[in-house]
Amino acid sequence: MFDSYFPCWRRVSGAAGRSSASPGVIAPDERLPVAQTLAMGVQHVVAMFGSTVLAPLLMGFDPNLCVLMSGIGTLLFFVLVGGRVPSYLGSSFAFIGLVIAATGYTGQGPNPNVPVALGGIVACGVVYTAIGLWVTVVGTSWIEKLMPPVVTGAVVAVIGLNLAPIAVKGVTSTTFDVVMALLTVVTVGAIAVFTRGIVQRLLILVGLALAYAMYALVTNGLGLGKPIDFSVIAHAAWFGMPRFATPVFQMPAMSLLAPVAVILVAENLGHIKAVGAMTDQNLDRYIGRAFVGDGLATIVSGLAGGTGVTTYAENIGVMAATKIYSTLVFVVAALIAVMLGFSPKFGAVIATIPGPVLGGVSIVVFGLIAVTGARIWVENRVDFTENRNLIVAAVTLVLGTGDFTVHLGNFALGGIGTATFGAVLLYALLRRHGR
Repeated sequence: MFDSYFPCWRRVSGAAGRSSASPGVIAPDERLPVAQTLAMGVQHVVAMFGSTVLAPLLMGFDPNLCVLMSGIGTLLFFVLVGGRVPSYLGSSFAFIGLVIAATGYTGQGPNPNVPVALGGIVACGVVYTAIGLWVTVVGTSWIEKLMPPVVTGAVVAVIGLNLAPIAVKGVTSTTFDVVMALLTVVTVGAIAVFTRGIVQRLLILVGLALAYAMYALVTNGLGLGKPIDFSVIAHAAWFGMPRFATPVFQMPAMSLLAPVAVILVAENLGHIKAVGAMTDQNLDRYIGRAFVGDGLATIVSGLAGGTGVTTYAENIGVMAATKIYSTLVFVVAALIAVMLGFSPKFGAVIATIPGPVLGGVSIVVFGLIAVTGARIWVENRVDFTENRNLIVAAVTLVLGTGDFTVHLGNFALGGIGTATFGAVLLYALLRRHGR
């Protein structure tokens, strides 16, 4: 029973995999030598690091705890899918706008209302898990009918557009902040365009580090702006417990955040399809279990005080570049993340990231999320000469960007949630009654 649930990972050399379907690819059920597995695990930690840390910072969560829960969530996912789907679970950006709305977070320091957001995150995880259980019974065809590329592309684009005002507002308080934020944007853009290889793939992390260094030079070195206080790093311990938090279950926050499950379903489905295509393996039979794994990981994270999690496109990008899909690599990455989560020194470094630098990176990241939605349309050849597609996309973008919120008694559905459900319902309605 054990051997049938988990694969028997076959050892291969680093030069080429023995996957008969795709020569040169290290398949999910293959393994590299130990040293190479460790190296790849570190690379995946670096790939997820920027976004997994950035998301909790924007919501006022403890980054240490969120990194820890990303590792635990990835291990839980690995077990649920029987080690057959290569994925890393990190902090989801789909929660940011709704968490800020539910908690009234102002963007400075720890969020005092994190427990309220955690209740909503747990509720989202419960809905997500229920969807996964249903998918294991009936399959995914109903999801693909409800959320074709025109819908998923619009929903993904809305996430970035809905968050745009948050990023801009956070860097426009002073002229100095504006200049440093724009310098950060240019730095990340230059890395994206003028570098190659691993540096280009880690453009957010490398750009953040370079912008951080430039900010320190201008402030601590030249005396302009607010200097970085490095004493907090020196005084932080190397090992210690992160700040755990207990969720508070309030209906308004739960109703606001639970619909994010629909977005996570669309993300996870797309990621599994992408990995299946790259490995030339049909992973559809694991989709339901992957949803359950992601949903349970979100519940566990929310119960401990962390953000909701999702499968990470950043790590899929690393797999695409290296052609290494061995699921054992993600066990290594998850264990490294767990160790980082128990290091206050690591958390202190993150806490010193200047607001303008963080805001500049946010502008890039949120913009990339929005453009990813358009990329889904392009790659799936969505036909915008068809009025149904045109109306669904147009209405979804305006509902989400304008943060159209629906209030029904204690139930409140924010802009991203309204846009998501609106896109699904509008597509179904127009599909039935006309083109």
